[in-house]
Amino acid sequence: LSDGKYHKQIRIVENATGFGYEKLFQEYLTEKVSEVWVEDPYIRQVHQASRYLLYNFLRFCEMLVKGPCKVKTIHLLTSYDEGSGKIQQMTVLEEIKQSLSNYGVTLNIDFSSSIHDREIRFNNGWMIKIGRGLDYFKKPQGRFSIGYCDFDLRPCHETTVDIFNTKHTKKM
Repeated sequence: LSDGKYHKQIRIVENATGFGYEKLFQEYLTEKVSEVWVEDPYIRQVHQASRYLLYNFLRFCEMLVKGPCKVKTIHLLTSYDEGSGKIQQMTVLEEIKQSLSNYGVTLNIDFSSSIHDREIRFNNGWMIKIGRGLDYFKKPQGRFSIGYCDFDLRPCHETTVDIFNTKHTKKM
């Protein structure tokens, strides 16, 4: 894949399937990728329905561990959950951090109260901006419905994915 002047846009329409993380990110996850930055204010668990956000982040981390990239560090910038959810958020993120360390991957977690945009950057220059962040999948119909485990089969919310190479984006 050339990293020349590059901008690709993917429109995911409402209820579309076939957009699991591997399908979306695989061509940008070359062997050179050793560091990943995830900025998403909503990697937290405000209530029952939001627990999928933490699962989505875990699923994204699993994809990185499987390769072909050799990820050593993942940087997560998110916002704190409100109220009592903050303890649960920290507990889950610590569990993911510990689990990643078993695979030789360091998870650095930082919090910002002003973060708004969602983007994922790889140290090979690729940057992916998803309108809904990692949370573009619809809630499964049930725990034993098709698409519960395989995100390629999970219906999506409508969103836009923009892919850039940072060599060709202007710093302001």
